[in-house]
Amino acid sequence: MADRLAILIAYSGDGGVEKMMNHLLRGFVDAGVTVDLLLLKARGRHVEEIPEGVNVIRLNVRTSLLALPAVARYLRGHRPAALLAAKDRAGRVAILARALAGVSTRVVLRMGMHLSGSLAGKTRLQRLARHIPVRWLYPRADAIITVARPVAEDLAAIGRIPESRFHVIANPVVPPWLDELAAAPVDHPWLTESPRKTPVLVAAGRLRPQKGFDLLLEALAEVTRQRDVRLLILGEGPDRKALENQAAELGIGPSVDFVGFLPNPYSIMRAADLFVLSSRFEGAPNVLIEAMALGTSVVATDCPSGPRDILEHGALGPLVRPGDPGELAQGILQALDAPVPASQLQDAVAPYTISRSSREYLRVLRLAPCDHPADEQT
Repeated sequence: MADRLAILIAYSGDGGVEKMMNHLLRGFVDAGVTVDLLLLKARGRHVEEIPEGVNVIRLNVRTSLLALPAVARYLRGHRPAALLAAKDRAGRVAILARALAGVSTRVVLRMGMHLSGSLAGKTRLQRLARHIPVRWLYPRADAIITVARPVAEDLAAIGRIPESRFHVIANPVVPPWLDELAAAPVDHPWLTESPRKTPVLVAAGRLRPQKGFDLLLEALAEVTRQRDVRLLILGEGPDRKALENQAAELGIGPSVDFVGFLPNPYSIMRAADLFVLSSRFEGAPNVLIEAMALGTSVVATDCPSGPRDILEHGALGPLVRPGDPGELAQGILQALDAPVPASQLQDAVAPYTISRSSREYLRVLRLAPCDHPADEQT
């Protein structure tokens, strides 16, 4: 069973990790790899989109650690060549399960979030609770895949892990069918008026503090003092009511539409004049890459981590200081006045394809040769 790959992950919602995993699964299946998908949880729309050909094993545990006996039994019974664990808690279980099972399965962790950035503002005890597992368990992994170089550097420092253990691989963000999705009709009146007199901005993500939509609304209030613009916010989340109230208090309510979650947001993203990423922290912001692949001009906060590399240090769109609405407002105005050509943006995100990303993953997992042998290490 040398060609069997096991993947341990929780599908816990409609997030970007689950979406990227489905893209990777498609690449693995297309490469002829036998894939067992061990689901710690199976919630959200992405469960229904798991590609055919993947053997789904639902563990359905309340907490990840409760899956430890079942994962160990799986490893002893099936002895896959490699186990890829996505997200922090799944990574901990994978490392412990291999030790408990006493097998030689290669364990590779996939980390998408900048840990220090996600812990900013937390108490010392909260930071310690996240740092200790990294220091105790992560060094036992055979390899760690990260989505951006700063993520790898941060984990290497926290866990005191050799840099040679890390591999930076671009997310499989751009599927072959993206253009087809973006070609769907646009039915929002702000985007269909002809001629369009008012520029339309778009932002997307879960409505929570990480994404900085509160900062974006403050920036928009400043922008509207200089020119008419409108903003579409795609996504749902716990902060929706607070953000709607904030928009009303800032006097920009009529210029903001909280569209909600859309299964296919790409026609709106392509039709908009500018995509805005206002995050306080990220791993590798997939939605920014998607916007660029659609040829839409972008502006982003220079948050940890990802945007700086993706935008080539500001050459492909303004990079602004995180947490500064005034600077974000200036970046929006700059991007509207001097948009980057669509072809230049699309060329820059060419590496973020399913075929290339899955091939790189399989190389690190030692399940397939890679056409591009050069490692991207920290």
